[in-house]
Amino acid sequence: MADGIENKVIVITGASSGLGEAAARLLAQRGAKLVLGARRSDRIEALAAELGEAIALRTDVVVRADVEALVAAAVERFGRIDVMIANAGIMPNAPIEKLLVEDWDRVVDVNIKGVLYGIAAALPHFQAQKSGHFITTSSVAGHKVRRGSTVYAGTKSAVRAISEGLRQEVKPWNIRTTIISPGAVATELADSVTDPEWRASTKAGYAATSIPADSFARAVAFAIEQPEDVDINEILFRPTSQEF
Repeated sequence: MADGIENKVIVITGASSGLGEAAARLLAQRGAKLVLGARRSDRIEALAAELGEAIALRTDVVVRADVEALVAAAVERFGRIDVMIANAGIMPNAPIEKLLVEDWDRVVDVNIKGVLYGIAAALPHFQAQKSGHFITTSSVAGHKVRRGSTVYAGTKSAVRAISEGLRQEVKPWNIRTTIISPGAVATELADSVTDPEWRASTKAGYAATSIPADSFARAVAFAIEQPEDVDINEILFRPTSQEF
């Protein structure tokens, strides 16, 4: 894997808005070749057309075949895959006692299985190349748990554990791994909160403290652009005003 970002083939899930879209825009500016996945195909197709050397494929990360097809499209179009950014995520926060079990199922499927399916799809290619870079999106909630975020925090803690275990196991193939844990960043994440009371309070909190999504994009670029012998394993960042 060459140093820098230019000409690297980068797959991004959850690319239709927020963190994924911001990362795609910055990486395109730096000369990357992008493969964008998300459920909202109209958005990623428009984004790919705008960015130039990019393709888009409708992808639901809870469907393993979709994620496999996304990675296969990268290899078919560009001949390889250099970076897999497993970014798709939801945050349907609410206190446990509300028993929103369907929300629990969804957040586990998207936030944990979606990451695992990305690993499963990209790892064989990385092993064959003896190079590659996994970037997974965790959260401040993967470090600190607050009332209402119990299940979400559990999934983001799982992402950190999976990524750290992966880091230890992929050394024979010169593969890098990075966990990025954002605090309050301006995205559509609050829209995934189904409980009306918690949705309103979450949106109010984000409106008061959140920072632009390009903060995440810069963290992604920093991790990718390091020389091949430097492995940035974890980045935790928050708005300066965020307390927890």
